[in-house]
Amino acid sequence: MTPTGTDHRFCWGKHPWGRSPGVKVENHLRVHYIRIGWRLLRPPTLTASITPVLVGTGLAIQQHALRVPVFLAMLVASMLIQAAANMLNEYYDFRRGLDNADMVGIAGTIVRDNVSPRTVLIITMSTLAASLLLGVYISAASSWWVAAAGIGSMLFMYLYSSGPFPISYTPLGEITAGVIMGPVIILITYFTQTHTLSWIAAIASLPIGVLIGAILLANNIRDIDHDRAGGRRTLPIVAGRSRAILILGAAFAVAFVCVPVLMLTQRLPAWTLLSLLAAPLAARVPILFTTARTSAQLQAAFKATSQTLIGFGFLLFIGLLLAKV
Repeated sequence: MTPTGTDHRFCWGKHPWGRSPGVKVENHLRVHYIRIGWRLLRPPTLTASITPVLVGTGLAIQQHALRVPVFLAMLVASMLIQAAANMLNEYYDFRRGLDNADMVGIAGTIVRDNVSPRTVLIITMSTLAASLLLGVYISAASSWWVAAAGIGSMLFMYLYSSGPFPISYTPLGEITAGVIMGPVIILITYFTQTHTLSWIAAIASLPIGVLIGAILLANNIRDIDHDRAGGRRTLPIVAGRSRAILILGAAFAVAFVCVPVLMLTQRLPAWTLLSLLAAPLAARVPILFTTARTSAQLQAAFKATSQTLIGFGFLLFIGLLLAKV
């Protein structure tokens, strides 16, 4: 439904009524479409694409001067791939009949906002095309091996949401997403800055991978009833809600213990202990999930998980910057 109550399929260019609306109606439509675009992007999940680029860059500048254009290109490309993954996931969830208007969270623009699946697919392909163009620049500025790694990441994105056996429908979603979007993206980012790889960077990427896996776990805890009805076998469905919340708390503990251990073993500088300031954000997440009774409370618990990742990652990045000064 549009803000004025007219039901139509969301499209670009031509106005659904076939005539020029008044300024007030145009403003309502503009806000409506911005809201739809915002929901398609799923901003809380973008922390999983921003954080590894920040941390990978922070680790790289310990060894090499910052290459600002490459950093910005990598950051935008990573966000675009994540956004495309979100939209592709929505498209295939709709195709499989998993989405409905009563689902929790901000996803589901096809069923909630009457956006046509074809439009979602077109936007997805356009987003991927933009990320590919940035990938060409990044590869030219570093190595064409980066292009191979980027294509591998896109293949993972496709297999996560689609194909005959989508990874997102299995208990392996958290582990695979944590590895690909944590250590792999961090090492790609590190390589684009330094033109080399480092075991220290690989080890230091582990807490980020764990927290990215935690975001997927939180997402699946939030959606457990919806996913079970749709035939998924995610980790929370297999382990049970209570155990999944315990696993989530354990993941936070592992991530926050990693930093002081890596600092004491001289893998990370002392300034990276700033990341521990995000611990209060992590501590409240299991409590929020345990006490959640409504859709809004479940969504708040998921957002708190996303905030923990970006808070931890940003403070770790700042610590790495301060160590370089």
